[in-house]
Amino acid sequence: MRVHTLSDFDYDLPPDLIAQHPAAVRSASRLLDGTAHPPVDRVFSELPALLQAGDLLVFNDTRVIRARLYGHKSSGGAVEALVERVLPDHEVMAHLRASKSPRPGSIVHFAEGAFDALVLGRGGPDNGMFHLRFPSDPLALMEAHGHVPLPPYITHADEPDDIERYQTVFAARPGAVAAPTASLHFDAGVLAALAERGVGSARVTLHVGAGTFQPVRSENLAEHQMHSEWFEVTPETVAAIAATRARGGRVVAAGTTTLRALESAALEGELQAGARETRLFITPGFRFNVVDRLVTNFHLPRSTLLMLVSAFAGYDAVRALYRHAIEQRYRFFSYGDAMLLQRVEAVGER
Repeated sequence: MRVHTLSDFDYDLPPDLIAQHPAAVRSASRLLDGTAHPPVDRVFSELPALLQAGDLLVFNDTRVIRARLYGHKSSGGAVEALVERVLPDHEVMAHLRASKSPRPGSIVHFAEGAFDALVLGRGGPDNGMFHLRFPSDPLALMEAHGHVPLPPYITHADEPDDIERYQTVFAARPGAVAAPTASLHFDAGVLAALAERGVGSARVTLHVGAGTFQPVRSENLAEHQMHSEWFEVTPETVAAIAATRARGGRVVAAGTTTLRALESAALEGELQAGARETRLFITPGFRFNVVDRLVTNFHLPRSTLLMLVSAFAGYDAVRALYRHAIEQRYRFFSYGDAMLLQRVEAVGER
């Protein structure tokens, strides 16, 4: 099997295809049906017709928190924080941008002095984050004073529309700093149509971290270390997947975050319930144990997510789908369009 390098996952994308705003209606986004040969250009509201009664669609029910905070040090220097983890005792782990890093024991004044945070030190699940203590519940303070943590390729500051639209309609468990973007296309109408067709649903939680935008810097993919993300797969979801298998249905993951949670929980072959951290890095040659089909957006060049979908649906097939999407002027990245992929069966095809 071919050994892939970082350059294999590069492609040229016209900048005007990077979606800066969501579609007017969630399910009016385009859907590239990559399970058909040749691929078919569809609308996302057609997804239920592409699934079968007895299939199981698994969603990530994480909720995006208003994790971006602006403030200043006591010296007056500007600080921008992106809260990555909420910890017990009003503490958080956060990425900080400042002209000079604040020292342990110093104070950062956030939201024009609305509240102060004490800098405890550095560390965290990924090196380089700052350990802060807030004066009260961090989630409540962020909800009151924070901003939607839009991805770096979206050039406008967060607007009222982003508060609603950079969030799935079934978001439940706060903790993500990036949306599970494939699920942004689902609305009440699509969910109702799926249920009417006999497609089941289940939930996992994976709190998407800022590391989802972390670039891969080494040509040798084996040298890249993934950021750590917390996820949970419940016994109910494990049971729903087992029942789906027993009746001959397919497991369909809504997004790469759902897929990573499920495959992380099944690295030893059998799907295991529980909550833990994952650093799973999926590249071509990975053997999938759970997911049969994948709904996903279009991902950045040279990104770990592009490597994941290439592992899932086949490197050459994904390259062809991306060429088609660019030619047909699909919208790319978080607020962009989606595609439906089917898992390749033979590892050698990847």
